[in-house]
Amino acid sequence: MINPIAPVVPPGRMKQTRQPDFALSGSMHLRPWRESDARILVQSCLDPDIQQWNRPGRLTTDTAREKIARWKLRWQNEEAAIWAIAPADDDAPVGLIGLADLDLQGGSGEFVYWLLPAGRGRGAMVNATLAVSHWAFDTLGLHRLRITHSVANTASCRVATQAGFPLEGTMRSALLHADGWHDEHLHARIQDDSGPS
Repeated sequence: MINPIAPVVPPGRMKQTRQPDFALSGSMHLRPWRESDARILVQSCLDPDIQQWNRPGRLTTDTAREKIARWKLRWQNEEAAIWAIAPADDDAPVGLIGLADLDLQGGSGEFVYWLLPAGRGRGAMVNATLAVSHWAFDTLGLHRLRITHSVANTASCRVATQAGFPLEGTMRSALLHADGWHDEHLHARIQDDSGPS
């Protein structure tokens, strides 16, 4: 008889809590997306860098609202945790960060993120990655987090490295972008790793 492996994170741990807000250094914070943020989500799809590396497609205000509603549902279904990155004094999002492809049974998740030009160059994404990592490891109880990005996306590589996610390898021809197939870097941290705080 094979003994089943217990889930790394017990079912229900995530959905039984409210999605938290996080204060970041540099007068930024993370908060859940709101329906009123739909216009900014539409604008993000028009940014050339976000289009290149994230493949967001095109959104209307209505489809952006639907997407935000799906993110709330995915939290309740324990499938993803997506936050807006916003200045503390303005609260209009300048970016997105989250864990998609959550596997609570296996204890892992993969980062997704992007910044609009207004949020770039301030270290916001490194700080956001650290905040979400601390929550995922210390509160949720995940074992492994990963970041993947095109080898040509040097900005994402810097974020991963500065947030303490060492490069584990290169996945050949792993993701189709508008300009063709890209090799991707795989970075990861596990719960026991020491890293930036």
